[in-house]
Amino acid sequence: MNQIFITGVAGFIGSTLADRLLAAGKTVVGWDNFSTGQRKFLAGALAQKNFQLIEGDNLDLSALTRAIAGCDTVFHLAANADVRFGLEHPARDLQQNTVATFNVLEAMRANGIRRIAFSSTGSVYGEAEKIPTPEDAPFPIQTSLYAASKVSGEGMISSYCEGFKFEGYIFRFVSILGERYTHGHIFDFYKQLLEHPDRLKILGDGSQRKSYLYVQDCVSAMLHVMNLNTALKAKHQVEIYNLGTDEYVQVNNSIGYIAGALGLKPKLEYTGGSRGWVGDNPFIFLDTKKIQGTGWKPALTIEQGIIRTLHWLQANQWVYETRH
Repeated sequence: MNQIFITGVAGFIGSTLADRLLAAGKTVVGWDNFSTGQRKFLAGALAQKNFQLIEGDNLDLSALTRAIAGCDTVFHLAANADVRFGLEHPARDLQQNTVATFNVLEAMRANGIRRIAFSSTGSVYGEAEKIPTPEDAPFPIQTSLYAASKVSGEGMISSYCEGFKFEGYIFRFVSILGERYTHGHIFDFYKQLLEHPDRLKILGDGSQRKSYLYVQDCVSAMLHVMNLNTALKAKHQVEIYNLGTDEYVQVNNSIGYIAGALGLKPKLEYTGGSRGWVGDNPFIFLDTKKIQGTGWKPALTIEQGIIRTLHWLQANQWVYETRH
């Protein structure tokens, strides 16, 4: 990887990846429409001479094709990740995830770029019958428009790898935690506790079991796999890796970590049921033997990731004012 293109570079994961690549001496071209990304997250990158920021939208194919020229590797991270409210705007997942992925692939093809890493999701497994869930588990009925759009993106990437000889890396994430986190349960819980520290509303019954991964571990996993394949000169069309830890927690456990760190004992008010919303998977736990077999292991536990996320939110409450 010499000159790298990152879609969604001003996002939580994209900006962290950019910082890591720049620290390794790589040249990075960042692309973002700033619909949810934050310019503050790019402060360090913008100070680097080997970073270029181009503001644009993945739905503008001609602009994307021009911007991506000269790069040799693409990290396609930009997406609508608003799973919970997907049914309120069903076209958004289709446009920002599926159509956008097609445009990225076409922009690559127009420029002779063959290497892509894609941020998919463990949600593609739906309510999996096999837990922990391996990469070769069959896909069940999709339970969210977000997951369905990611399945479509994966399918197009694998087809381009087959038909146009692209080299694809599909990473199926669990939920990611850490610095620059602006979306998810810790964000929502801490916001509530700032407003009313004596009570906390929880969607569902709190028994939902989830697995999480610290953002630096997520980035390390992606870079480890891609660098390893480069070093070994491995030839493949597409490889799929689950990214996560060897553990999971209940939502109630997470509440305990957060409230304990804040020194609070809020009254817990549950909405009830095993799901917080339509499409909320009550048990997500991915089998990560494949990526751990390459020598990668996460550095932080889920509890450590939750606490680091909370501390970052405490120090950066401005994100609640800028959240779209």
